Amino acid sequence: MRSLLVAGTALALSLAAFSDAFAETAVTTDSQTGLAVTIYNQDLALIRDSRKVTVAAGENDIAFIDVSAMIRPETALLNSAGGALDVLEQNFDFDLLTAQKLLEKSLGQTIRVIRTNPETGEDSSEEAEVLSVADGQAILKIGDRIETAIPGRLVYSGVPANLRARPTLVVKTLSEKAGEVPVDLSYLSRGLSWSADYVVDLSPDESSVDINGLVTLTNQSGITYKDAKLQLVAGNVNQVQQFMERAAGGVMAMDAMPAAPKMVEQAAFEYHLYSLQRPTTIKENQTKQVAMLAADGVPVVKQYLIANSANVWGNYGYNFGEGPRQNASVRLKFKNEEKSHLGMPLPAGIVRVYKKDAQGNALFVGEDHIDHTPRNERIDLTLGEAFDITARAKQTNYTKLADDLYENSYEVEIKNAKKEKVTVDLREAFPGEWKMLDESQKHEKLDANTAQWLVEVPAEGSTVMTYSVRIKI
Repeated sequence: MRSLLVAGTALALSLAAFSDAFAETAVTTDSQTGLAVTIYNQDLALIRDSRKVTVAAGENDIAFIDVSAMIRPETALLNSAGGALDVLEQNFDFDLLTAQKLLEKSLGQTIRVIRTNPETGEDSSEEAEVLSVADGQAILKIGDRIETAIPGRLVYSGVPANLRARPTLVVKTLSEKAGEVPVDLSYLSRGLSWSADYVVDLSPDESSVDINGLVTLTNQSGITYKDAKLQLVAGNVNQVQQFMERAAGGVMAMDAMPAAPKMVEQAAFEYHLYSLQRPTTIKENQTKQVAMLAADGVPVVKQYLIANSANVWGNYGYNFGEGPRQNASVRLKFKNEEKSHLGMPLPAGIVRVYKKDAQGNALFVGEDHIDHTPRNERIDLTLGEAFDITARAKQTNYTKLADDLYENSYEVEIKNAKKEKVTVDLREAFPGEWKMLDESQKHEKLDANTAQWLVEVPAEGSTVMTYSVRIKI
């Protein structure tokens, strides 16, 4: 029934009645002189909308049409040139005009029903009183009968005063004189978000990468921001009010990534601000991407990591025998510094890594998420598991010396099925107080609980690491 109401309703609006109902100055985007959108990470945006307003001397109801449908009205601030306007009150009208809303607001009123004769094509008109509207069902009194199904097209004499075609903020102001006044309307809004995405191309010898950083914008705020100055804030801004999650309805349109120029970064308070150096349009219900950075030839180190293969932390107190086979994790490591062709604070986001195969076709090799990364910080990407590098650990000796004291020996065999030798980063975590009693290769103590061995494994071969450890809990 709801879709029938929307599809079958024609709106006949009386302009005179509309003007009488709205004794106000409508300010549309046609009078816009500037627009700035600053988007934060937490479903929050600051909108600064500059327009020209023609006012009369005395009180004026100024209707700003096409503000965000997800505006936080309590945050709205109107500034006028030279303080020409004093704000008395403001109202946000979010009850938007739809066929269903128009019918609901006509409850108890008389409308007209138009039917079309299917044989002659001629229209006939009858008056109808709206008795009830609930759950998409309408009950109409037409003449001496009651009808529950919409019998034809519905025609209304006007638009109720509390319905708006577009989201509108009405500000009541006081002006000492008449004339045109430049104003800035600033407010916070939900429905706008951004995230960083990084596309990484790994060189054939796996010693460097080319990085392209993209910003993905999503606009579900209910309006289009045309030719806006765009800024993005990276960092966590404290907010007292917790927002409800917005619905994810609507069809998203994807814009192709625009060409350079890239975004310019600067520090702002305790956050980082990224500014696009050209105006951009963010359409309603749209996801688009803009270029943020590009860096070529960034040196990287490839790492094979095997962690806790013996699971000493969980197995020190009893015999456990041989553990399951474990594949090495593959990591790429690089530093966010100028000499590596980077050095720009990187917003949190997903890094996707590609490498060309022997035929030159791009192959997706893995992805990882990075947090906000300042300059000169290291970035570690875990891309997946190495198919050809495995380890299997077993406990070769177990001795309980006291209720809280144990001595254990372990053997870890690392196999390499590749045609070239590799270095594997083998790490084991130990509980409590621990001391290495014997080992086939000297370890490095990374922290209070972790020992590290850098083990060389020959091509299509294996290396066996052994060690004994005393653990006191």
